[in-house]
Order: sequence, then structure tokens, then C-alpha cells
Amino acid sequence: MGTPDFAVPVLDALVEAGHDVIAAYSQPPRPGGRRGKALVPSPVHARAEMLGIPVRTPVSLKGAEAQADFAALAADVAVVAAYGLILPQAVLDAPVHGCLNVHASLLPRWRGAAPIQRAILAGDADTGVCIMQMEAGLDTGPVRAEARTTVDGKTAGALTGELAAIGAALMVDVLADLTGYPPVAQPGGGVTYAAKIDKSEWRIDLSDTAEAAARQVRAFNPPGAYVEIAGERVRILAAEVVATDGAPGTIIDNVLTIACGTGAIRPTLVQRAGRGVMTPDEFLRGFSAPAGTRLA
Repeated sequence: MGTPDFAVPVLDALVEAGHDVIAAYSQPPRPGGRRGKALVPSPVHARAEMLGIPVRTPVSLKGAEAQADFAALAADVAVVAAYGLILPQAVLDAPVHGCLNVHASLLPRWRGAAPIQRAILAGDADTGVCIMQMEAGLDTGPVRAEARTTVDGKTAGALTGELAAIGAALMVDVLADLTGYPPVAQPGGGVTYAAKIDKSEWRIDLSDTAEAAARQVRAFNPPGAYVEIAGERVRILAAEVVATDGAPGTIIDNVLTIACGTGAIRPTLVQRAGRGVMTPDEFLRGFSAPAGTRLA
């Protein structure tokens, strides 16, 4: 049961380990494509079809019919990774060994929808993956296994790929020896919630510190945090912190260094709408943004 790219390595690992994957559940196809009108299956949906696995895409699992269809699978276990739908108690209870979730944080820190981005934004030094025995609460279930990695300047895209691979391997280990990975209740302290990302957060807050702005750049790549220069939205895909000061939100030199509330960021990769990724030097050849330019 999964939807985005993060869940695809988990599906692949289950198949490669020889498990009989009797069905794949994913969120329904969404409008997409070049004109945004064609219905596009999720990454998990597409991968499952390539693997010859039957796919189900219910809008909800709250109805009696959907729950009966799920129970009729008589599954040994349900593996869940970023599925995006609430699993009612009837679904949680249907498989023999319940539902195991691949969660991309070190629980109980960053329960919820966007643990990878929130870990980067908060400046966490470490994060990881937990294999959690699911229960009705929001990521409150006992943990069977965890693995750690460093955040270490990584973008959300890079960290997502790394954690997906770690989680896939860890899930295979747990399934191979369920008794060897007994569920352990989460600690009562240290609980934080990773709220869903709002698009308004993609705009870089230049009134904050340069370190915070640089974390925004990494947390929102992809799709790309942005600033507005002369009324045009410019994505900043990579940036470094520079120990210099100026009026917050102002370009302070001829290489696109941008002053923040404290310190400054110097973009190293940027992108204009409809254009490819480029260096600041390439950007400035075709866009006037001299020192003193005030960003919106």
C-alpha cells in the first residue's frame, strides 16, 4: 500500500525477496501529463502494473465494501509506505500480522505527512526510518526496527531516495524474522508532528537567518524553493551560506548573493520558469539583477 516514488523501492524489494505480493493499493490516478488533463497513475500504481501485480485504487477505505474487499485478500501482512489514506481499524486488523509501515523518521519525532522536509527545516543532524506496527493513532504504533542516517546537507530529494532504500531493506529484514523484531512502544517524550507542506512555504523567508534560508532550499528541492526577482519567480535549487551582511532581501553583489536577516545565501543552481537549471553566472547573462536589487 503506497503511492509516491518513496514507496517504489519497498515494492521492488518485496518482489525481489520472493514475497507473493497479491495486490497493490495506491491512491487513484490524478490529472497530469503535459496539459494536466490526462489521468496519470501514481508511481506505485505504474510500477505494480509493470510487475504484473493487481492494483486497487479506492478513494477511501472507510466503506464496508472496500473493507470487505481488503479482508477477502486474506493477506499475511500489509506493507504500507506513504500510502496517503487513513486505514480504519477493520483494515488494520484484517491481515494475519497486521499492517507494517515504513516511516521516514526516528519516531516519535516527526510523526505525520512530511517527516523528511521537517527534519531538514528543523536542522536535525540525524534522521532515519522506522518499521512501525500500525495502529489507529497517527504514527503512534510500536516500532519493530529502525535505521539511522545523517541529514548532512542533503536535499529532500536525495534524502528521500536514501531513506526509501534503507526502509526497503529494513522491511525485508523484519518480514524475514517477525519474532526477532518484536514491537516496542514508542517513548512518551520527544513527540513532534510533521505537518503537510503548504506551497506558501516554498517562498524563501529572507528575513530569517541565512542558515534557515539554506535549509528551505534543501527541504524544498524538489520542486524548488523560490524568490521573486523583478516580479519573476526564480527557483533556487542549491545555495551556500555566506558570512556577509546587507539589507535583508537585497542582492548585495554581482554574483547573486542575497542578504538575509542574518548573513546571506549565495545560490549555486537556479531555474527560471520554463528554463533549464543554470548557474548564477548563466542566469545573470540573460536577466538583470544587479547589486541593490530588492527581492519581493
